[in-house]
Amino acid sequence: MKINLCIDIDGTVTEPYYWLERANSHFGCDIKPCDVTSYEIHKVIGVSDKEYVEFYNQCCHELHMESEIREHSKDIISRLSSFCSVNYVTARQKSLELTTENWLKKHDIMLGSLHLLGSHYKVEKARELDCDIFIEDRYENAVEISNAGFDVLLINCEYNKGPLPENAKRVYDWHQIEIEINRYAQKIKSKKQEIA
Repeated sequence: MKINLCIDIDGTVTEPYYWLERANSHFGCDIKPCDVTSYEIHKVIGVSDKEYVEFYNQCCHELHMESEIREHSKDIISRLSSFCSVNYVTARQKSLELTTENWLKKHDIMLGSLHLLGSHYKVEKARELDCDIFIEDRYENAVEISNAGFDVLLINCEYNKGPLPENAKRVYDWHQIEIEINRYAQKIKSKKQEIA
């Protein structure tokens, strides 16, 4: 039996601060990763939500195509795919589907199923995919998904501090994600052996 992974993309498979250079240039600011203490980017920059959305809509395809890959994510996702079903679940708009597929191909990242929800609400998709573990970077998502009964690995970023529910765990890199998923797989295997 395969483990069903749901993996967010932005800030999880990509570097979390990939948008900074373009945003700094556009808005004439000098924000560093350590300054990004909120997921609400417009608040970090000090502009209205409307202004940020206008900027994002102008360059979203380029922004996502030039984003860097998070260290070790490619190799570890590839290894995990030998015993896990990989499902990418992102809040990106459906109009970014081709851009997202092209980015995954460009970085030679294992393609799994791809779900662009156009919303941060991911609980229903997690249920639909019979998710075992959800890998996420947005704090509010991690809490919501965890409170719905799913195991969550929250990859640490400056903007996602806060206490986590019991079935959510903060991880610091993809090596730790791999360790946690292998531990989960071992637990399932042990339970099956006990039943047999």
